[in-house]
Amino acid sequence: MRARSQTSPRAQRFSLVVIALCLLPRLAGAQVSVTTWHYDNQRDGQNTHETILTPSNVHSTTFGKLFSYSVDAGIYGQPLYLPNVMIAGGTHNVAYVATENNSVYAFDADGLVTTPLWHVNLSPAGESPARCTTIRDICKAVQLGVGITSTPVIDPKRNTIYVLAMTEETGGTDVDLLHALDVTTGAEKFGGPVEIQASVAGTGAGSVGGVITFDTSHQLQRPGLLLVNETLYVAWGALAQQQPWHGWVMSYNSTTLAQTAVYNDTANGSMGGIWESGGGLSADSAGNIYLQTGDGTFDANTGGVDYGDSFLKLSSGLAVLDYFTPYNQFVFWEDDLDVGGGAGIILPKQSGSYPDEIVGADKQGNIYLVNRDAMGGYNPLLDGNIQTVTGSSGGYTNSPAYWNGAVYLGGNNDYLSRYTLTGGLLSTAPASKSPEILVQGSTPSISSNGTKNVIVWVIDVGASLTKPCVLRAYNAANLAKELYNSSQAGKRDRPGDGIVFSTPTVVNGKVYVGTTNQLDVYGLF
Repeated sequence: MRARSQTSPRAQRFSLVVIALCLLPRLAGAQVSVTTWHYDNQRDGQNTHETILTPSNVHSTTFGKLFSYSVDAGIYGQPLYLPNVMIAGGTHNVAYVATENNSVYAFDADGLVTTPLWHVNLSPAGESPARCTTIRDICKAVQLGVGITSTPVIDPKRNTIYVLAMTEETGGTDVDLLHALDVTTGAEKFGGPVEIQASVAGTGAGSVGGVITFDTSHQLQRPGLLLVNETLYVAWGALAQQQPWHGWVMSYNSTTLAQTAVYNDTANGSMGGIWESGGGLSADSAGNIYLQTGDGTFDANTGGVDYGDSFLKLSSGLAVLDYFTPYNQFVFWEDDLDVGGGAGIILPKQSGSYPDEIVGADKQGNIYLVNRDAMGGYNPLLDGNIQTVTGSSGGYTNSPAYWNGAVYLGGNNDYLSRYTLTGGLLSTAPASKSPEILVQGSTPSISSNGTKNVIVWVIDVGASLTKPCVLRAYNAANLAKELYNSSQAGKRDRPGDGIVFSTPTVVNGKVYVGTTNQLDVYGLF
């Protein structure tokens, strides 16, 4: 019989150190959370603490779809993620998603439990998601009804996920309800839910006696929720273009759900919806709020209160502090060219004359670089922003992402493009492009381990919303180098049918993709 070899105590200790060092990336990664749309309140779309996925291992032989969870309707918001949650009798990494059927799910993010850790439906007894019978916009896509369309937001300090659900009461009245749910059970907190009700002084569309009252049946809560300190910000655009509508922003105390402020961006006019293609309002370190509006009345340059097709900077109390509006705003309104084609992202401090910048793009295909310290207002002869770059000929109905001196944008019927920043100014042409055209555009997510192993991820929904989408990964320095796509291995990695404006969540070695009927999870085999 062969004698079993003996390992010295010193060698054993050395082996344990090596194992521990090998595990460090996974242990560090396990602490990363994704609690809001596009990762943070600057909406830059980057997770710089991804220690597992690298350009060398993201390819079809080692990376692909690991598992899926079925859901009861489309997932329009970005999946969120919390690590190490004490839930359902154990500790789990948890993925949270919400659906148009007003359901919220908590799933084991690693596929260790095949059923939901919890699932709640937020339609009150006898009620359902709001009916949507027109053939335009969101109604055509969701088909069965409008429930939870925006990305929720999580407050990990209070173990709370905030969700806005739309329901139709018995008798046909539409209602928006703000919920605060316990992340471990799905139970209601802080006396919720709270019905959304608001009014402002104004003579605009739908006003009665100099007052405009918020009408849920004409408004869609599309932008991702924003949490700044203890204040929750919620914004609305139009529901299926049903007149009259306005752009609304409301704030709520996150621990009492009491309404704290209300703002209407066309109080003496009409339209001006805030939809941002599902992107979230952004916030700077001082707590100022930034958003982009759609087509509508504009008269701020003559002392009015209407801000259609504009970049807005609001105080934490929702007072207008500054704005930028293109010189040809009336053309935007006439031709449905929303400045608010996606969300604006706040850039890190830049060199040059304008250190504080926000970048966004419109449906006409322009990319705007705006000085957050003096936004430029309105000039009928020459725009007062820092820079306007002519980008995609197909226009933008998605949001940009930023990483390490570059801005990434995916135009409609165009390539995903990388623009570089030098001295606080954008390159006037892309430094690189993806090899394929993305028909519906894309909102990128970026993963890296600090400044290393950078990957750009997009969900390509193609020309049809009734076919499986494609998850794509690119080399961030050169988008012409596609690392992976979910079609390369035939049916093996096929996700569910795509949802336009979808954003993948990349965290702790996995990629989460929301579809019309399931949450698909990708990672290393």
